[in-house]
Amino acid sequence: MGRIKTSFIKRTSKELMKGNEFTDDFEKNKKILNGISESKRIRNMIAGYITRLKKKQSKIYKLK
Repeated sequence: MGRIKTSFIKRTSKELMKGNEFTDDFEKNKKILNGISESKRIRNMIAGYITRLKKKQSKIYKLK
């Protein structure tokens, strides 16, 4: 089990996913977010959460 993400991280991640093309690769997502966040920690948390959502999305589409 992992750490629980704050609502700020979840809300920001979902808003950013609407406008940008993210993948299920953490490193690529981190590069996309490089100019957006001032803090490395926040950037990494958002990139990690987006990666998790994308992997979950692809798993659901694979089942259908």
